[in-house]
This record gives sequence, C-alpha cells and structure tokens, in this order.
Amino acid sequence: MSNLLEGKNGIIFGALDEKSIAWKVAEECILNGANIVLTNAPTALRLGSINELAKKCKTEIISADATSIEDLENLLVKSMEIFNGKIDFILHSIGMSVNVRKKRHYTDLNYDYLMKGLDVSAISFHKLLQVAMKLDAVNSWGSILALSYIAAQRTFPSYNDMAENKAFLESIARSFGYHYGIKKKVRINTISQSPTMTTAGSGVEGFDTFFKYSDKMSPLGNASALDCAKFCVMLFSDYTKMVTMQNLYHDGGFSSMGISDDIIDSMKLD
Repeated sequence: MSNLLEGKNGIIFGALDEKSIAWKVAEECILNGANIVLTNAPTALRLGSINELAKKCKTEIISADATSIEDLENLLVKSMEIFNGKIDFILHSIGMSVNVRKKRHYTDLNYDYLMKGLDVSAISFHKLLQVAMKLDAVNSWGSILALSYIAAQRTFPSYNDMAENKAFLESIARSFGYHYGIKKKVRINTISQSPTMTTAGSGVEGFDTFFKYSDKMSPLGNASALDCAKFCVMLFSDYTKMVTMQNLYHDGGFSSMGISDDIIDSMKLD
C-alpha cells in the first residue's frame, strides 16, 4: 500500500463485477488513500455486484445513466456533497454496442443501434466533461481517464462498430483536453488497454482466440485488469500532472509489434 492518491476524491464509472477493470481501479484507489464514489447505470446496478464493492471500499453508490445530462449533474453535485469539496479524478469505463449484442455484421449495421452505441460509449464522455466543466466540479490539475482499445486505429473485424465508438472517444479526449486544460488545468487521457477477460470483453465473438493471439504477439504478454488499475492510479496521481490529450497504450507492447516468433512458430505447426 502507498499513498499516491492521499486526500484525493474520485468517481469510478462502470464497475459491474470483480472482473471489471473499473472494479480493480476502485480497489487500487482506496489502497492508495483516495476517497471514491461508485456509479453505474440503473440496469447495471441491478445485474452486477457493485454493492459488494461499495461495502468493501466503504463508499457510496450513485445511480446515473451516463447519457443523461440530468443524471450526470446529479452525480457530480451529490459527489461533491459527499466529499465536501471538488473532484480530483474520474474514470469513464463504459462501452456498449447493440450491433455486437444483436450479432449484426459490420456490413449490415442497424444505424439506430449504431447511434445508441456511440451515445453510451463515446458521447457520454463528452457529456460528462461538459457537465463537469459547467459545474466547475473538478479541481485544477485533476485527471480524467477513459478506457479505449487499439481497434480505434487498426481493423479487428469482430470488434464491429465498437471501433468507431473508441475512435470517437479518443478524439473527444484530445479535443476537450485542450479546452479543459486551458480553462482549468484539468488533464484528459485515454488508455488503450490489452484485451482483458472482463464480462463485457468476453462477449465479443472470437474473444478467447484473439486474447491468446494478443498474448503471443505482445513481448510482455497481455496487461491484466489489475495492471491497468495500477496504471490508472499513476495517471490520477500528481506524478503525471503534465500528461494530457494522450492515448496511452497499456498493452504489453502489442501496439508496436508486426509479428512475433511465437506467432511464426504457431503457423509453422499448422
């Protein structure tokens, strides 16, 4: 245990169950001295086990639909009341594709589903940032993170329209990062994480195979949810106060690879 976040207050979006990256982030924030509030959509609160996490972390849960301006305003105002002060860090760990859930092929998308996925996965991030700025809810030198994936830059067919969602998310971090930095010295970054065995991630078709492929391709192997949580803590801390508007790869080296010996050897066996 260290005290990288001693005295800091933060909000964690998206902790569904103990496999969630957000769940691990919440635990690591508490271990590092932070005070946190947990939040998720009403449906996720019913389906998940976030109450166990809240009990473990001795914190409160505030229900919020991240696509609702009213819910986000309520979340931020109530969180500041709980903290008796402003917020120092926020994790946006939200992503959803109705087209993926409905098994619609990328060349046969339902566009209403596409817009719903964009709203939940990316536009919600802009809404959160806009509401936070208008309420002046985040302290100067605060840190706001969103979780992304390399499919925002490269083609992974089974990732479907989630690739567009993540590309939009990363663009919002860069664009809003400029404005929030100029106005309030708040930093905004995205983390491009390895494929991770979460409940949401494992729902993507062919995920198990790709998880193994990514692990063989990456010199350090896939980064775990706990590894990612520790990286988030560092980015919430004062040690990274001059890092903003970045998409930071946390993937064991996968993003810099072309091919690995392990992949070549496995193809020789075929």
